[in-house]
Amino acid sequence: MAHHFRLKLAACGVLLLTFFAFPGPLLSGLGAPRLARASAGFRLSTGVTVVSRPSDRRVDISIDGQPFTSYLYPKSFEKPVLYPIRSAAGLVVTRGYPLEPRPGERADHPHHVGHWFNYGDVNGYDFWGNSSETPANLKPRTGVIVQKAITRASGGDRQGELSVTADWVIPDGSVLLHEQTRFIFAGGPGTRTIDRTTTWTAADTAITFNDTKEGAFGIRVARSLDSPVQQRDAFVGPDGKRGSPKPDDNVGVTGHYIGSDGKTGDQVWGTTGPWMGLTGSVDGKPVTIAILNHPSSTNYPTYWHARGYGLFAANPIGRHAYDSKQPERVLTLEPGKSATFRFTILIRDAQLGRDELQQEQARFEKER
Repeated sequence: MAHHFRLKLAACGVLLLTFFAFPGPLLSGLGAPRLARASAGFRLSTGVTVVSRPSDRRVDISIDGQPFTSYLYPKSFEKPVLYPIRSAAGLVVTRGYPLEPRPGERADHPHHVGHWFNYGDVNGYDFWGNSSETPANLKPRTGVIVQKAITRASGGDRQGELSVTADWVIPDGSVLLHEQTRFIFAGGPGTRTIDRTTTWTAADTAITFNDTKEGAFGIRVARSLDSPVQQRDAFVGPDGKRGSPKPDDNVGVTGHYIGSDGKTGDQVWGTTGPWMGLTGSVDGKPVTIAILNHPSSTNYPTYWHARGYGLFAANPIGRHAYDSKQPERVLTLEPGKSATFRFTILIRDAQLGRDELQQEQARFEKER
């Protein structure tokens, strides 16, 4: 599967200078279009393109003529993902494995691909940990997110929009959830943003999201944005293949978490707060990735499933799994009932501090 995917990337790896839109209304329940906000110190882009390529089962997004990210939904995937994600300087901030393995990066958790949003215990089914490498004996308790339709794909001077629908499906073919998601892509010199609003609606039966740490709004970052940790893992070798486990050498590893509560590094795991930042460098150049949680989002503020090995995730559903002193939190949706989540991924070609990240969160909170 990985080899086939690399060929498709090569075939489509060109600058996107055209505009293509699918006609159709905005998704219901997700509100009117939002204009991209202007963070301190940067101007808005001169153009965002969103190009749907249905025959390749992907949508490509560019800003100012430079590739930003792609929405990928091959039938072989267990969920749609955004991959890869780049900074304004063209730095790839997401891990390549398992789609495009790069020598020296960790070859673990094959379900961590680019950016995704799902959960590990939905009526007892695991949507989070399911991948092509899930053992056959575990597959009967896993689920997949199936892309259904692209309802809007449009570019513009200040931002681009992509609206999609999907179904959460279990092995017997039953649909547990209907998903509506709208992405807004924006940026300018030194800055990129992905604003994601997702609504999950229970289908024909009551849906229970049980308390687990395995979730939910995730990014798997490039190796240089890992934190310096000591553990034994499999890594991608010089030949591009997964090698035998070896001790972590931390060469070129620069990642450092900054929490909204003042905690940093490994101490941020299991904390709760409206934002989290990850600073470091890629190819020797400074970069910050932040995840911002909007107050309108279900179970705001979120818990953080942020790990030193490169998993940067927000989990607005689990609670007891992160803090044993807290009671379990269960989210139940009766048939036809919904929960809506809103997050922004901010990428800056600079190493931001706590005060700057707090300012970004304050601006985000003022948006409707």
